[in-house]
Amino acid sequence: MASPSPSIRLDDIALTLPLPQQPHADAASFSPSLSKPTAFNQLLTSLGTLVADQRNWVANTANTASLLWHMYHSLPAPSASVNWSGFYVLDPKDSTQLILGPFMGKVACQTIRIGKGVCGAAADGDGRTVLVKDVERFPGHIACDGDSRSEIVVPIRAGGKVVGVMDVDCAEVEGFDDEDQEGLEAIAELLGQSCDW
Repeated sequence: MASPSPSIRLDDIALTLPLPQQPHADAASFSPSLSKPTAFNQLLTSLGTLVADQRNWVANTANTASLLWHMYHSLPAPSASVNWSGFYVLDPKDSTQLILGPFMGKVACQTIRIGKGVCGAAADGDGRTVLVKDVERFPGHIACDGDSRSEIVVPIRAGGKVVGVMDVDCAEVEGFDDEDQEGLEAIAELLGQSCDW
């Protein structure tokens, strides 16, 4: 049997997969034998099924936070040391800040100013992914969880603007790499297209 392609492509994910009556908890089951790219492909397929008939950003980001948490904890270290996965969205009452959205992990900062910390940096300007291998070396890092040692934040765009960010933290230095960035950017693209922001 041929091994799955390690490349993660949103174009390969069908957003019109047949839906079960209710999404099943097995969507968050990831075999510990999967490579990281294959696990991301499984997550994208599950998420594509979940969002196909649901445009509410709260529901979709809540399920995404859960899928990310379970996927990362099925992978070997350092991925298994992910200690936070979730979202911050543009505050509808104050466009200069992000407000906490659905997440998995310890209680988090409720608001973050655009341009401040890793999340604020990813939401600022044209919105680019920020991958921080060691948060102690990131100027202005906001330590919502003192256990976090590395972080990746991916902007979510809809209608040509940043509407929020996906934030994943790891309790190990250098917890993320290019495979994480590629997979998380594909998830952010799917959420940007499939949710009413």
